[in-house]
Amino acid sequence: MPDQAHSSDPSVQAQLDRLAQLSPGRDILGLERITALLTRLGNPQHSLPPVFHVAGTNGKGSTCAFLRAALEADGKSIHAYTSPHLVRFNERIRVNGKLIADAELAHYLTIALDHSDGIGASFFEVTTAAAFLAFAENPADACIIEVGLGGRLDATNVISAPAVCGIAQLGIDHQSFLGESLLEIAGEKAGIAKRDAPLVTMKYPDPINNIIRATAEQAGASWLPMGQDWDAAVYRERLHYRDAEGRIDIPLPRMPGAHQTTNAALALAMLRHQNVLSISEAAIKAAPLWAHWPARLQRLERGPLTNLLPNADIWLDGGHNPAAAEVLAQHFHASLPPPRKIHLVLGMLANKDLIGFLTPLQDHLGSVHAIPVPDHDHHDPGSIVKLASDWGIKGETHSDIAGALSAIADKDQPTTILIGGSLYLAGEVLRRNEQVPD
Repeated sequence: MPDQAHSSDPSVQAQLDRLAQLSPGRDILGLERITALLTRLGNPQHSLPPVFHVAGTNGKGSTCAFLRAALEADGKSIHAYTSPHLVRFNERIRVNGKLIADAELAHYLTIALDHSDGIGASFFEVTTAAAFLAFAENPADACIIEVGLGGRLDATNVISAPAVCGIAQLGIDHQSFLGESLLEIAGEKAGIAKRDAPLVTMKYPDPINNIIRATAEQAGASWLPMGQDWDAAVYRERLHYRDAEGRIDIPLPRMPGAHQTTNAALALAMLRHQNVLSISEAAIKAAPLWAHWPARLQRLERGPLTNLLPNADIWLDGGHNPAAAEVLAQHFHASLPPPRKIHLVLGMLANKDLIGFLTPLQDHLGSVHAIPVPDHDHHDPGSIVKLASDWGIKGETHSDIAGALSAIADKDQPTTILIGGSLYLAGEVLRRNEQVPD
C-alpha cells in the first residue's frame, strides 16, 4: 500500500503527491510493470555496482545493516535501498552511504514518474526505479538491495546478475500475496536466486530446504545453507563462524537481541561467499559494533516522549508477525527478572495477525495499551483491549502514543515498556521523540 509519505521539502512533496495518485492503492506483485518502466528509463538496473540482494520475512533489514557496516568499515562506498521508511522518505535510498538529498530525490522521482504514464506502476515500483536511476548515475563500490515483498515477483528482482543473494529468517506474513504456508513463502523468497550467483540462506527445516534447493537448482544458482556450507555459534561472548575457507570469530552485535547474531552471521556468510569484492577481516570484525537499524529492539533515548516516564526503559520495535513476537519474547524473557513484566503499547495494521503476534508475548505482559496507527487502516484498539482482557491482562485504549505513555502506572518505579506492532507506528514514535534516522 502507499506509505502515506510526507516531506517538508516542497519539491519532494510534489512528487510524493503524484506518486500517491498514480499508485493503484494496494500492493501488487509482478515484474511486467517495473520492467516496462525501467525499459523506458534505459534499464538502469543493468548499470548498478555489484549487488547484494537480501530477502526474508524478518531480519533482512538488519542483515543489510550488517553488510553495509562491514563494507563501509573497509572503506567502500555503498548505495542501499531499503523499505519502508520510518520518518523521512529519503531513508529508503542511500547514495554513497548518505540519505539521498531532497533535490536529488525530487529529481529522480520526477523522472521515474514522468516515464510511468499508462503503465500502472505501484508506489514501490516507481520508488525502485528512482533508486536504480540514482544508483546507476552515482559511482559506488556496491549496492545493497532489500526485497520489498516476497522475492520472485518483487520489483527489485529485475536484477539479473547479483554478486550474492541472501535469505534471512522465514515466517508467516503477507499471506494474501505469498501463500498461506511456509513452503509457499519459502518458494517466493527463493525466487531471487540467479544463475551463477551464490544463494546464502539460514538453517531451515528439511521441507523448506527442499523447496529452496529445487528453486536454486532451477535458476542455476549455487545454494549455500547454514549448517552445511557455513555455520556460526555464540561461544564465550563471541560469534564463531566457519566455512570452507576457514574460521573467524567476531564481537557480538551491538544491536540488542540474540537473533541479531544470526543476522550478522548471514551477512558474514554473504560477504565470504561472493567473489566480486574483497573485504578485510578487520572490517568484518568491526561490522557488529557499527551496525545500527532503527526500530528493531531500539532503546529510546531521552526525548519529548520518553521524558513522560523518566524512570522507564522504553523499547521500540516494528515487528508485526508471530516470528517477530517470538524474538521479542525471547529477549524480554532473558533480560527481565521475574516477576517483572512489560507494559505493551500496541498499534497494528488491520491486515496483520493480532492473535499470532500477541500469543508469544502473553506471559510477559503486565498491561496492554492499544492505540491507532496514524493514517493507516488498523486493528480497533478496543478489540485489542478485549483480547487482552480475555487473557486476564489489564488493557486500556488511548488516542495516541503520548496518552498511552502518560497512563502507564509506576512512574516513580523502574518500568519496562515496549512500543510495537507496526513500523509505521515506530516511525511516528521516532518523529515525536525527535530521533529521526540519519
